[in-house]
Formats: sequence, structure tokens, C-alpha cells
Amino acid sequence: MCRLLVIKSEKEIEISSALTRFADKCRQSKEYQGHGWGCAYLDNGWRSYKNINPIWEEDFEKFGSTKILLAHARSAFEDKDIVIENNMPFQNHNQIFIFNGELQGVRIRQKGRIGAEKIFNYIQRFHKGDLKQAISKAVKIIRKRTKYVKAMNFIILDKTDDNIYLSVNFNERPEYFTMYESKENGLQLCSIKLDDSFDKIPNNLVRCYK
Repeated sequence: MCRLLVIKSEKEIEISSALTRFADKCRQSKEYQGHGWGCAYLDNGWRSYKNINPIWEEDFEKFGSTKILLAHARSAFEDKDIVIENNMPFQNHNQIFIFNGELQGVRIRQKGRIGAEKIFNYIQRFHKGDLKQAISKAVKIIRKRTKYVKAMNFIILDKTDDNIYLSVNFNERPEYFTMYESKENGLQLCSIKLDDSFDKIPNNLVRCYK
């Protein structure tokens, strides 16, 4: 059960400032969020970074500025499979993916090192040009073929047009799994309420931010 952050700003933001605020909230979380972290950001093309150490131990000054940032702090299921290859964001040629949740008894066949990567790859089966439709279809099938969905929250950024897709599904612990958004200086999505500008996002939805 991890932490997610996406920022799509109208003007350049300092990555170090954004990640410092996010990391402080991760460190304060009741759930341990220190099984590594990663980010992807736009800087004359897409750049990515991953580290196996807790996000709050990182020196963010090495990063510059950007208009789009995705970050993920990992809390590994049962403290297992803690290797940097399992850190998000996951990417393919056109998309960037970050996930937070836990599913039990999933009955789908799909390649992937961990459950989150399998979900990302599964969505691609249904992507015929409309990513929102593909997400909706994949989520519906996964829910039907899963014994219990504690939570299945994820964000996909489409590199071709910078559209951001959010899917929110949880069946317990709304204080932990609720997603939040802020429209200050563009768009911010986070699994933590970073400040008073953030509002709750309803459960059980798929939304596209253009």
C-alpha cells in the first residue's frame, strides 16, 4: 500500500520542493512507506529515477525543474520482493503507471513481476485507441475475477498527449485509500492531502484530466 503523487503545472516547478513535501508526508504515515521510491518527470523528454532507500532519505537537490512530475513511494506487500526492479513508476513506450492498493485472489493471467505491473500490462490488452475505455473495461473484469479488492487506485500518464488517467476503487479504510486533487497552478493528484487546497475524489471512478 503505497503513496502516489502527480503534478501537472502551468509553469515550471522545482522538483526538490515538491518531493520534499511529499516525502515528509510519507515519513509521517502510519503505514511504512520506505521500501524504495521512484519518479518520472518531463525535461526535454521523459526522465526517470528509482532508489531502493526510503524517499525521505533522498537528496532531492540533484533534480531540476519540470511541468510534469509523477512520484511513487513503495510499501511492499508483506515486506516482500523489495528490489529496485519492483519500484514504480512502471513505463512502456507510451505510458507511465503508478499504483496503490491490495487485491486478494486475482484470477487473471498476465506477465509482470508484481501485481501492480500485471494490472498495468493487463490494461494494454484493451487499449485500442481510447485509454479511458480500456481502463474501465480492465478494472471491471479484474473486480469480477478477484476474491477481494481492498483497494485498486492507480494513475496512468499518456506520453503522447500528457493526459492523466485516474482510477479509484477501494472497499475499506477510506481515511487511507481516498485520493485527493488540487487545481492550484494546474493539477495535483495525491494519495495524501498535502494542504488545504486538496479535495477528496469520489470512490469508484475513472477520470481523465486533459
